[in-house]
Amino acid sequence: MVQYNFKKITVVPNGKDFVDIILSRTQRQTPTVVHKGYAISRIRQFYMRKVKYTQQNFYDKLSTIIDEFPRLDDIHPFYGDLLHVLYNKDHYKLALGQINTARNLISKVAKDYVKLLKYGDSLYRCKSLKVAALGRMCTVIKRIGPSLAYLEQIRQHMARLPSIDPNTRTILICGYPNVGKSSFINKITRADVDVQPYAFTTKSLFVGHTDYKYLRYQVIDTPGILDRPFEDRNIIEMCSITALAHLRAAVLFFLDISGSCGYSIAQQAALFHSIKSLFMNKPLMIVCNKTDLQPLEGISEEDKKLVAEMKDEAMKTVIGQGGEATDEAGVLLTMSTLTEDGVISVKNAACERLLNQRVELKMKSKKLNDCLNRFHVAMPKQRDQKERPACIPEAVLEARAKQAEADAEKQKRKLERDLENENGGAGVYSASLRKHYLLANEEWKEDIMPEILDGHNVYDFVDPDILQRLEELEREEGLRQEEEGDDDFEMDGAELTPEEQAALAEIRKKKSLLIQQHRVKKSTAESRPTVPRKFDKDKEFTSKRMGRQLSALGLDPTLAINRARSKSRGRKRERSVECGDDNGNDAMDVDEITPSKKQRRSRSLSMARSRSMSRPRSEFVPGEGFKDKPQKEQAIKLFKKSANKRNKDARRGESDRVIPTLKPKHLFSGKRSSGKTDRR
Repeated sequence: MVQYNFKKITVVPNGKDFVDIILSRTQRQTPTVVHKGYAISRIRQFYMRKVKYTQQNFYDKLSTIIDEFPRLDDIHPFYGDLLHVLYNKDHYKLALGQINTARNLISKVAKDYVKLLKYGDSLYRCKSLKVAALGRMCTVIKRIGPSLAYLEQIRQHMARLPSIDPNTRTILICGYPNVGKSSFINKITRADVDVQPYAFTTKSLFVGHTDYKYLRYQVIDTPGILDRPFEDRNIIEMCSITALAHLRAAVLFFLDISGSCGYSIAQQAALFHSIKSLFMNKPLMIVCNKTDLQPLEGISEEDKKLVAEMKDEAMKTVIGQGGEATDEAGVLLTMSTLTEDGVISVKNAACERLLNQRVELKMKSKKLNDCLNRFHVAMPKQRDQKERPACIPEAVLEARAKQAEADAEKQKRKLERDLENENGGAGVYSASLRKHYLLANEEWKEDIMPEILDGHNVYDFVDPDILQRLEELEREEGLRQEEEGDDDFEMDGAELTPEEQAALAEIRKKKSLLIQQHRVKKSTAESRPTVPRKFDKDKEFTSKRMGRQLSALGLDPTLAINRARSKSRGRKRERSVECGDDNGNDAMDVDEITPSKKQRRSRSLSMARSRSMSRPRSEFVPGEGFKDKPQKEQAIKLFKKSANKRNKDARRGESDRVIPTLKPKHLFSGKRSSGKTDRR
């Protein structure tokens, strides 16, 4: 059985990449050092080898392209016509022909220049001939660049074609667009074809597989076909026509009797009669879909007549060469892919009809006699008149009886779902969690369980005066809240003088303006740059301006200014105690309290040094995930040990692919001449 796998076709490079690949290989695989002091025969051989090697590489690469692309005359007619529909076989053959011509031209160029190189009289002449030969070969490749690009596009498209075996058991689904073909294949196979409520959702052939009687069947979903002349059909419709014409398959013609597809039964019947010639020698069945919207008995008399005519045509379809007419039962079937009513019966009927047809064809073939000669069915002959009834061992009968009892008990046992249905259904029935308790007495499961603590009933420890004490506590809490409420002061403006009320109104107005300004700035904070305070030209954020504003309101700004200054982040020099206190008391003895100048300097240096120094790496800090300092030191030690190999390999991490030596000497120092081992 021939299998077509177009995914294995080698990638076709474009013209520029093709030249780069071949010339790079020539440079790497042939000698690169030659001197004018060599014998002329050696120089000729050096350049002849380069020309021949380049020609052979071009020949092999082009031959691979020609051999791997399928020949339309040698493959199955289904694939031949499908490729013609998709790509136009004239353009396809022309592109491959140009590749073949380029291959012959390159061989001819190489042959001519090798002849000229045999008579080269100097290194310069041989090198010029070599350059000319390789240049002409590359020119030939560049001229077929469009053909190479065209073949690469075809290769990519062919790799996406479904893998269809033309010779296996196949079920083909056809009909008008949007009649339920893709929904049917999704129901009976594991295919995932896109289903949408509009026409021509399926634009190419889709393949799924299903099983029937332990045999694998191939199900093909074809795009929708419209009833119009053959020459007016587009590529999408021609894919379906090609599959119907060349595949030996059971054909399911889908008929939408509800009309929701946008086409009437008359239009679908006209399509059936226009393509009925493609149904010859194939099992044909008419499937009336979407019976959930419109049953078959509910259609009009005219439509019933059209369906009957289609059924008669299907009855006339011949199963094989000289075969009998099909049976009436399996010709017209009804189903609904939405409710899945009749889907399995349609699949089984199609598989059964196809299987019977394939068996009849094999029975009529000439190979049957050759197969029957290999078979011998042995029939035992009766040797006496004794009766020998079947004997079943007692152990087997006992095992059967036990199994039957177990099955009967299993059927009698009520499941949780049955109990739920009997007791009101979901949302009403609550499953009992106590029925699975392992207790000495089954009746104990439904007992009311007291709360037990340390072997005693919890109710034994309930304080009988707890409610009275709770009331006393609430009363005491209420009194305390009343006392605190008297101390609270809320500025509602009722007890203020007119001047104070005016100041309060001004403060509240200013506060609302500041809130609004802050919200505006917050909304534009991402796009607004931050301006340092020293570049504040408008002087909006100075303590003097704040003092003037508070003074204008009749308030003393001294406390606010001092509070703002106290929030400065700069470090202040500690004042010595020799200055005295604020009450005018004299300073204490300097020698008793103030340290010496040298001590103060050493202390300030130590403080500055401690401020600038960071914590040691091994210092233990709670919250880092370590139990104590030795555990942290051990973890640091293991980390350093694991990093040794990465550091040795000059890698930052495990996934680093760094190359320490960008130009290794053995790749950039030339070739070694014969008899020497040192590098150039």
